[in-house]
Amino acid sequence: MEEITNISSLKQNLELNKYIQLAVEYGLILLKALVVLIIGLWLVKRLVKTVERIMIRSSVDETLRPFLLTIIDIVLKVALFIAVVGILGIQTTSFVAVLGAAGLAVGLALQGSLSNLAGGVIILLLKPFKVGEVIDALGFAGTVKEIQIFHTILHTFDNRRIVIPNGQLANSSLTNITRNPIRRLDLEVSVAYGSDIDFVKQTITEIIKSDERFHNEPDPLVRLLRMADSAIVFIIRVWVDTDKYWPAYFDLLENLYKEFYRRGISIPFPQLDVHIQQK
Repeated sequence: MEEITNISSLKQNLELNKYIQLAVEYGLILLKALVVLIIGLWLVKRLVKTVERIMIRSSVDETLRPFLLTIIDIVLKVALFIAVVGILGIQTTSFVAVLGAAGLAVGLALQGSLSNLAGGVIILLLKPFKVGEVIDALGFAGTVKEIQIFHTILHTFDNRRIVIPNGQLANSSLTNITRNPIRRLDLEVSVAYGSDIDFVKQTITEIIKSDERFHNEPDPLVRLLRMADSAIVFIIRVWVDTDKYWPAYFDLLENLYKEFYRRGISIPFPQLDVHIQQK
């Protein structure tokens, strides 16, 4: 009886030692995989930073830079993940096949995201706009801050952050406000009936010529546009550098009002004559 007890105890000890050995063995493997993962993530981060510095020194397009860095970061992390899986003893070939099948399933489920990815590629290749340019698209106007894989970030003039999916941007009409170096400023000005037309045109022309921001070529245009109900309306068309458009616009308005007031040119307002007939 005592021998049976000893044999049973010996078997239990052997089993326990076996489990301890397996725990130590797999624990070391897990520890190794964890160390590789931590060091790998650190190296990926440093490598992406290094690539970014190289891109900056090489004058890589600022629009293309964030997109490429994101792609590099994703590829390196996927490679690191596969390496860690290999350390854990999982067959990487079968794992890659499973990963590919899973990627296909996820791709079918995320068709909208894939269209945004394709839109981002189209934007980077065709370059309808670049980082730093001002665009008007999908009801939003602002400065392009980033073009990322799936979306583009705008900052509006009142400093709101707008995130627009690339798929929508690539498939819709947009206005690139600052792509061309010069822009035409159009302004309508009303004066009262009875005003001297030639004197009004001379006054407007002098104001335009006194401001160096307005180009002489193409020639500025000052013409009578129409005769409205309460005023005669002049159209002003002048060309100005795109980055000076709004300061020039507001200054022109102020200078027109001041000079009209100084020269006695009347600016009308709507009036209604009421005739009362007594019976």
